[in-house]
Amino acid sequence: MGDLKQYGLVRAQERLRDQVGHALRAALIAGELRPGQVYSAPGLASDLGVSATPVREAMLDLAREGLVEPVRNKGFRITEVSERDLDQYTELRTLIEVPTVGRVTRTAARERLEELRPVAEEIVARAREHDLIGYLEADRRFHLALLALSGNERLVETVGDLRKRSRLYGLTGLDEAGLLVSSAEEHVELLDLMIAGNARGAEACMRRHLGHVRSLWAEGRDGPAGGR
Repeated sequence: MGDLKQYGLVRAQERLRDQVGHALRAALIAGELRPGQVYSAPGLASDLGVSATPVREAMLDLAREGLVEPVRNKGFRITEVSERDLDQYTELRTLIEVPTVGRVTRTAARERLEELRPVAEEIVARAREHDLIGYLEADRRFHLALLALSGNERLVETVGDLRKRSRLYGLTGLDEAGLLVSSAEEHVELLDLMIAGNARGAEACMRRHLGHVRSLWAEGRDGPAGGR
């Protein structure tokens, strides 16, 4: 019985850690946690109404994703992303994703592409519902699942890492301005082009979409909720 009780406690602690991580990601997206600022685990724990332990554990998870970095004896600093960084991430994603989309359009079974439609539509729904966490999660699943049809696991890992490093801050302001919905709808447009076998059109759509995302980064950094 003792082992079973201990297992239950561990699972409960894991769930709390996940809940705290979800709350911290939401605060990052909303611009409430500001790039360059150092936050202590006890301070964040007080704000969240939990103990410091799950906050430290959740912050270590975020550190592995590149969202924060530990500061000895102080806490965690929200990592900053420069304009040059964003330009370079966009260039890398364009070099990888545009030709991959063209190749997948020419080689993937239409049925496999059609399986991604619910996710593409979920992205749009989340944008319209102002569910920012859901929006980013659905967007991540769509892009990585699409790239996975290339059969290149390392390519998917690389783009996944680039996405983490080029995350959006202050999405609340963009959402309030209605800028996310048009970007979300491009996923459905891209999928329609790919299912139609229009490789050139799909490549152009992906290139435009990545440029659109880069402009959203600029808006998010310069706007009132941009985390500056």
